[in-house]
Amino acid sequence: MTGADLREAFLRYFEDKGHTRVRSSSLVPGDDPTLLFTNAGMVQFKGVFLGEERREYRRATTCQKCVRAGGKHNDLENVGRTARHHTFFEMLGNFSFGDYFKPDAIAFAWEFLTRDLAIAPGRLIATVFTDDDDAFALWKTVAGLGDDRILRLGEKDNFWAMGDTGPCGPCSEIHFHQGDHLSCAEEAAGRTPISCGRSSSTSRRWRAWPTDATRSPTSPCASSPTPRGPRRS
Repeated sequence: MTGADLREAFLRYFEDKGHTRVRSSSLVPGDDPTLLFTNAGMVQFKGVFLGEERREYRRATTCQKCVRAGGKHNDLENVGRTARHHTFFEMLGNFSFGDYFKPDAIAFAWEFLTRDLAIAPGRLIATVFTDDDDAFALWKTVAGLGDDRILRLGEKDNFWAMGDTGPCGPCSEIHFHQGDHLSCAEEAAGRTPISCGRSSSTSRRWRAWPTDATRSPTSPCASSPTPRGPRRS
């Protein structure tokens, strides 16, 4: 399967699930002074999540061109030092604007990965934010994962924020277990590792529901005006 095949398979899957295919927005946001570059697929929907605009659809799927070379999501310093960081990439995403949330988000992700891409379920591990008992339970009931394959992680790993202000919230991720025989890629390349640990044998494949709240200059993350929406990265 080529990159183009994977891109089309993802977009078509979510179109079949009632999502509208939306074109990638500009790499330079034209109406958002808080961002220098588009750093995530949800940027073009920021106004929807903040309750400032409405779209003619409630489900969307995109392949967004992103740059992470400054600001909060700055991967520039890690390029060449890790086996997976880069600055320009395409981010596939599925979004819901008050239509569905965690149960369907998990079901869609699990079905696409295990059925459409034929990834062995036994190679997949889920992570949730420390106190997200709802997500923990859903990974068990919807995907059939055991307690030992659902990890509770803290804010560094499972809490997403666009920046100092804007959409934010706890998230959940799916990781692919590459094998216990694999050493940390940075160490194997003779470099000083900056992010091995659990990442030495796993690779993140999906992230969900990071935009269920909003952070302002005067307040921490609070419930978003528009009900939450999942996305994939």
